[in-house]
Amino acid sequence: MSVDSDNDSDSGGREEPGWEVDPEDEQGAAVVASVGRNLKVWREAAGLRVAEFATRMGYGEDLVRKVESGKRIPRPEYLDKADEVLAAGGRLAAMRRDVEQARYPKRVRDLAKMEAQAVEIGVYSIHAIHGLLQTGEYAQALFETRWPSYSPEAVERGVAARVARQTVFDRNPAPALTFVQEEVTLRRPIGGPVVMRGQLERLLEVGQLRHVSIQVMPTDQGGHAGMTGYAEVLKFPDGSAVGRDESQVGGRPLTDPKHLRVLELRYGMIRAQALTPRESLAFIEQVLGET
Repeated sequence: MSVDSDNDSDSGGREEPGWEVDPEDEQGAAVVASVGRNLKVWREAAGLRVAEFATRMGYGEDLVRKVESGKRIPRPEYLDKADEVLAAGGRLAAMRRDVEQARYPKRVRDLAKMEAQAVEIGVYSIHAIHGLLQTGEYAQALFETRWPSYSPEAVERGVAARVARQTVFDRNPAPALTFVQEEVTLRRPIGGPVVMRGQLERLLEVGQLRHVSIQVMPTDQGGHAGMTGYAEVLKFPDGSAVGRDESQVGGRPLTDPKHLRVLELRYGMIRAQALTPRESLAFIEQVLGET
């Protein structure tokens, strides 16, 4: 994810960085290469040289060459403009969805795919608001705390990927989503007071959804089953599950039934020791009033 910014010289067009292709992401690289070939075919069929096409697009020649050779992931607006310039009737603009998926790191795409298939997701988060609950502003502020620091491009990609995963809330039928947040995650002012107010308001909004349960583990609870770290369980329609437990096998994904059973018991105890969903929403409202 820590991809360095690499702005293309505009050569008469405006500066437009696009996104770098991860050489280790074979699937994403294949998608970008296919999009690039299609753009080149359409450009050549229109009888336009690279320089002329770049001028009409308002971008640099270098960027056009990189996109067509599959070395650069074009932004959605680039595809929209190409569709207009080449009179493609929406065919090029339609590739936006594939490109938007390719711009996200493979591990994020894999996670989003599992979340999109799960019928139940349960999470205990100890350091920050969980990604599925984060506002874009909070996510950006959180990415900007990383050290070594991320480039602006990497931060942008990370935020976009995180927000895109939140379509899980709109699924029909809706999955059962449960979250337990440590109290400190509500009080740590990531991004400052304004960002935190927006984040707390988001929690209150999402917490009203019928298929969502948000609970708070208050600091004065003392010792509890979550003391060994982050925990997550995803369950699927076929009865299978995958989890992550910092107290087991170094936090690596768990699929072994025995390990999953232990994780489910631990997560169930965490929920039992936390405030109830109703008490938790009242607690979040109280913290919001103090922010």
